[in-house]
Amino acid sequence: MNTQPSVSNSTLPASNLENGQQAKASCCGPECCGTPAAQAESVQTLDPAALREVVQAKYGEAARSVQKGGAACCGGSGSGGGRDPITSDLYEAAQTAGLPAEAMLASLGCGNPTMLASLEPGEVVLDLGSGGGIDVLLSARRVGPTGKAYGLDMTDDMLALARENQRKAGVENVEFLKGEIEAIPLPGDTVDVIISNCVINLSADKRQVLAEAFRVLRPGGRFAVSDVVVRGEMPETLRRSVELWIGCVAGALEEAEYGRLLAEVGFEQIEIEPTRIYRAEDAREFLATTDLAGTGVDPESVSADVDGKVMSAFVRARKPGRPAGA
Repeated sequence: MNTQPSVSNSTLPASNLENGQQAKASCCGPECCGTPAAQAESVQTLDPAALREVVQAKYGEAARSVQKGGAACCGGSGSGGGRDPITSDLYEAAQTAGLPAEAMLASLGCGNPTMLASLEPGEVVLDLGSGGGIDVLLSARRVGPTGKAYGLDMTDDMLALARENQRKAGVENVEFLKGEIEAIPLPGDTVDVIISNCVINLSADKRQVLAEAFRVLRPGGRFAVSDVVVRGEMPETLRRSVELWIGCVAGALEEAEYGRLLAEVGFEQIEIEPTRIYRAEDAREFLATTDLAGTGVDPESVSADVDGKVMSAFVRARKPGRPAGA
């Protein structure tokens, strides 16, 4: 496993980044983000396009919140204060030194794929659902000036924020693309590594996302994403909640199903490695940040039901074939 190379902190004082981390951890109140009206519906009553619009609206509002000096929402829309155990404490200060505070504030991931993926100088990396750009900027450092990092996002506000973060960081080997992860706007056999951070679980058509990832990877290319994964059955009330889908929980794949879908689209060497397993107290903390009005979800009973069943995981796979030059 490669480690993050040390960089000078010439762009942003460390104290500013720490303030950004503190702001993110404390911003889970209703003032952070609005709640689209469609979130009152059940996941089962929304078609994929409508569900995509709800996700896009939530993440667009998160970007605007950061641009106004706040922080992206934790968990769902946020009905109360608290700390979101899924998105907090993912990056070490040394790794993010020199990056704009806004890149950290806009991070809504569940892992740190750039530390877990073995990125090499000269490689081309694609981040699916790149948000404010933190994982793209970190990947660009790892692959160096002879490599390139793409970020793909469907939300105009997130793309604008990411490009501004790129400008502030002074990183040139980066390109942010607008599009959907179910239809990646790149030719086949284009990239060496695909990363993603708690985004694939938001899609209503995960098989299509994985098929597109397979298509754009070069032979021997690597799939290396952080995602929320489920072990065992999830309570049906959680699966129905649009609010919890947006919060990365309701749409999470079961562990065996994730592996099966990767194999179906052609991947091999599939591994799913837990990085955080959430306990009942984590579930209570997460649900405290989420607007559950009208969902039928009782935080106390659900917390016991999901104890140990929900985890952040690093999902690895490889496209068959030999990399160029191997």
